[in-house]
Amino acid sequence: MSGIVSPAPTPAPERGALAHVGHVLRENPVTAVSFAMFAVIVLMAVLGPALVPYDPLATNAARALEPPSAAHWFGTDHLGRDVFSRVVVATRLDLTISVAAVALSFVIGATLGAIAGYRGGWVDAVLARVLDTIMAFPLFVLAMGIVAAMGNTIENIVYATAIINIPFYARVVRAEVNIRREAGFALAARLAGNSHARVLASHIVPNALPPMMVQVSLNMGWAILNAAGLSFIGLGVRPPTPEWGIMVAEGANYIVSGHWWVALFPGLWLMLAVFTFNLMGDGLRDIVDPRRRT
Repeated sequence: MSGIVSPAPTPAPERGALAHVGHVLRENPVTAVSFAMFAVIVLMAVLGPALVPYDPLATNAARALEPPSAAHWFGTDHLGRDVFSRVVVATRLDLTISVAAVALSFVIGATLGAIAGYRGGWVDAVLARVLDTIMAFPLFVLAMGIVAAMGNTIENIVYATAIINIPFYARVVRAEVNIRREAGFALAARLAGNSHARVLASHIVPNALPPMMVQVSLNMGWAILNAAGLSFIGLGVRPPTPEWGIMVAEGANYIVSGHWWVALFPGLWLMLAVFTFNLMGDGLRDIVDPRRRT
């Protein structure tokens, strides 16, 4: 009598990227809320200019400094422009500046830090001194000097914001790569015939991504604050372009007279955006961490 052969167990399917993201969001409700807030900000940036009830640049002196009402949810400013429309439209510009500046600083800083941490020696020493020189200056003052020297255009604001953020990524990546370059998996990858560039890009740097993602979320908020601060002091985006920093600066002159809404709502939107990016850090770290996929 032949024995009954039990079927081989079916291996569990590997969790996909979307399933992993969903698991992280379910595991941390605060992260889920922050991602939902970020989705709202992105939708405002993409669709906001087409959905706002008024032209953000249209002036109407007869309706200047009207308080919040059903017709103007956030009131009007000193030129009769709808504050709600300007706040929503400004989201695209501020988010674009933040994303572009952080992406530029991420790529440059991560590349420099990875090379310095992997090579060591004089390359590491030279990079460390350059980063120390940049961070020796107050970063906002350095951004002011760069924009003042190059001109207050949106491109120069992005470059200035990227330059002051490069040291953060370079230091984080340098430290992570320096720790892992002699780890067992890196040595095994080199023994398997992989080039140094492949070992660095495919095996070491992915393990350095989790702390970098926390830094990315923080820098997104800092970049928005930096752009708004430059606009507030007159070195950023030029009026009448809708931008949160400009709107706060214009509204600050009317707080004493009781027209609080002109500065409050742009400042509140700015605060919510920075708060959202700060909350996203832990979630982004968990999503890109290879160890969380097991």
